[in-house]
Amino acid sequence: MHNLQDSILVYDGSFDGFLTCVFQVYDLKIKQVIIQKENETQASLFGGTNVVVTDSVKADRVWKGLGKKMSNSGRLRIYYGFLSEKKGVENLLLRFIQYVFGSSLPVDSDFSNPDVLGLSKLAKSVGREKHRMEAFVRFRLTKDGLYFATIEPDFDVLPLISKHFQRRYADQKWVIYDLKRNYGLYYDLHTMEIINLTLPEGFEPTLTSADYFAVEEMEFQTLWKDYFDSTNIPSRKNLKLHVHHVPKRYWKYLSEKKI
Repeated sequence: MHNLQDSILVYDGSFDGFLTCVFQVYDLKIKQVIIQKENETQASLFGGTNVVVTDSVKADRVWKGLGKKMSNSGRLRIYYGFLSEKKGVENLLLRFIQYVFGSSLPVDSDFSNPDVLGLSKLAKSVGREKHRMEAFVRFRLTKDGLYFATIEPDFDVLPLISKHFQRRYADQKWVIYDLKRNYGLYYDLHTMEIINLTLPEGFEPTLTSADYFAVEEMEFQTLWKDYFDSTNIPSRKNLKLHVHHVPKRYWKYLSEKKI
């Protein structure tokens, strides 16, 4: 493939896909570039559109290369920034990465650079949302022995909270489902997997009444059948996470806030 002077790189929306785009920028010596998710592609006056196929080997090379140029916390900021889903964040991240690779000294704390500062602020916002979700998630127990919780975070923090809940509730089967992004995490006591579900018609995710779950039990059995077997498991009687200073926008998920 010939070198490109300017281009739009379209990828599948995954982090590995983004890193593959970064690899392409360097490999093809692209001078001007816009990186866009495939579902957000817009025409540009200055270049052609090129679909980038996600390549985990190329993505890993970029990630390891960054590890040689910056601290682990600085590199993690890139991932946090990516999960912000902010429009055009890929291009902020690319400029940041180019600044990192282009400097002989560590620059991930050079806040005089607008891209370093911008990414730092974005990553902090995502980090705050991660901690909020870890504190405010509430599970409801279905009769199938599954703890079920829904979230609608400002940012795509589900990948960041998985280890916390796997450690905290290692002895229980659970699902945390992101209603805004329509995917979730399912833990079956042994492994964790990403799932996509079609929730029952009329399902109200903010209700915590045991009566509601009893009425909808057959629908939930259908909903989960591909992800767990219907055996009883030992369970805690009380799963409330006692937290303080809970912002009102999270109250709808908290059973203790229900009147």
